[in-house]
Amino acid sequence: MNAFGKRNGGRLEPISWLVPYFLKLRNVISSSDTVSLAEAAYELVSPIMNSACVQMAKLNETHLSTSSPRHQAHPQPLTISPRIQARLSHGELTPDQVDNFSLFLQRVDREFMQHPIITNNKYTRWFSHGQASDEQLRHFIRQFSVFSNQFLVAALYKVINAPTLQQSRASREILLNELGVIYRKTSKNREAETKDGNHLDKDQDGDPRFVSTEGTVDGGICRFGAAHFEWLTKVAQGIGLGYGEIGKRRHGRETTLYFCDELHALYGSDDPQIAEGASFAVENWASAGFWEELVDGFVKIKENRLKDLKLAFFTWHSRVEAQHALHTLEELEAVYFEEGFDQDKFFQGGKKILDAIRVFWEGLENDRMNNVYQ
Repeated sequence: MNAFGKRNGGRLEPISWLVPYFLKLRNVISSSDTVSLAEAAYELVSPIMNSACVQMAKLNETHLSTSSPRHQAHPQPLTISPRIQARLSHGELTPDQVDNFSLFLQRVDREFMQHPIITNNKYTRWFSHGQASDEQLRHFIRQFSVFSNQFLVAALYKVINAPTLQQSRASREILLNELGVIYRKTSKNREAETKDGNHLDKDQDGDPRFVSTEGTVDGGICRFGAAHFEWLTKVAQGIGLGYGEIGKRRHGRETTLYFCDELHALYGSDDPQIAEGASFAVENWASAGFWEELVDGFVKIKENRLKDLKLAFFTWHSRVEAQHALHTLEELEAVYFEEGFDQDKFFQGGKKILDAIRVFWEGLENDRMNNVYQ
């Protein structure tokens, strides 16, 4: 055990609940009547506090990247990032601003991350057991393909309607990766790998062993085979569905199309506050664990009966969504401190899109229960 956490089975667990106490202690000291004592105490506590916050944020990020969120009913709480701590240390943000942002993140946890579709998705929980029939698989893939393809439209609207260049770039990170631009790591080793034309076999462009889940699309290589929808077509082929049988609006059930239309209206909204809330909610929903339940089910189906089923679309997404969520957190950190940021609109956009996501999954669950297959 040390000042930053405790040992649990050999792993260092960050004690993130200490952060509010450090912040409160700083405020108490700063408001003391004994000015000289307050200044001296602050000089002593401040570097310890900043160091602890930075270390705990790093530990949280490491823990999230190395542990599986499989069947996670309670996603990891959002915490003050090293980026915000750096801005505080450099005087770009005041202690009160950071305190308020911490309270804001707590509200995000309550209203977004505890939404029923994140904590209790009945369909994906059922799917994880690997008992879906071929007919049920085809119905699921057809509906999911409509959402996957229509997401590109919503993502393009988000880029077009971005109010700042920084937000436009953050949105393009997601859209261009969806279209096949591979994330480029900034390390020399990764650069050397991507420059080597022989590194990526044409048949493995979409293989998650070779397609990076970290970095930036800036300077990345575009490969048709790395487009997410192309990976999904390979899954569809394995269960008897051709390219023309998936991904179009005409293939969508009413509940699926409702979700897609809400994506366009909210995620791609021309109101930047609503779009920001919807974007943050969508990407954090996607990183909260439902992909892992789908992967569980597909792996069992592949092992038991469909030996040649291609799963890159699902296995890769289960790894990359944390990267997408980090991009939206960076974007949120940029816009939150801007003048005019409207928290009510942010939460309006986020909660409405989560409700629409719930309609999509409950539609699939109702179809399953009533043996409705399109």
